[in-house]
Amino acid sequence: MTVPPGRRERKKAATRQKIAVTALRLFLDRGYDAVGIRDVAAEADVAVTTLFSHFAAKEALVFERDADFEQRLTRAVADRAPDEPLLLALRREIHALVRHCTSEEAAPVWRMIDATPALREYGESMRLRHAESLGKAIAADPGSRRTETACRVVARFVIDAFSLAREAAEPEAAVDETFRMIEAAWEAARPS
Repeated sequence: MTVPPGRRERKKAATRQKIAVTALRLFLDRGYDAVGIRDVAAEADVAVTTLFSHFAAKEALVFERDADFEQRLTRAVADRAPDEPLLLALRREIHALVRHCTSEEAAPVWRMIDATPALREYGESMRLRHAESLGKAIAADPGSRRTETACRVVARFVIDAFSLAREAAEPEAAVDETFRMIEAAWEAARPS
């Protein structure tokens, strides 16, 4: 049984969410580069130190769901049904993430990210970190029976599937097309 979070954890989560929502609103209204950390803290009515206790960098304010994204991918591997193929579970999760990120309300955020070099760079480092975590989860899966290198490569392909599909004219079709290639690579990496 999962224990519900206590009052302190709920307050911390609420403060984190308030800071992230405030930052995103300011960034979209004024432009990312025109808004400083002090502006966000003042608008969210928190101290700068409080902001930094929740977010390590200004860029992290935009990618507030970073940890959730990573956990969703690793859980897709670890928590899938025993008879569900690994790549099917990952394809389903990437489809869900792409649907979320290509929604109309997400479009202004992605335009801002695409137009801001610091955010693009942060996003790329985040994707590499996600690929490493996913590669470890795949390698730890008893059914994978692939080398560590093969697991890391497929994890990178899965992360790239998300990025490529998000930018595609037909995101759902792009996920499916990319996963056909990933499945072929996974099959080719099967030990003889």
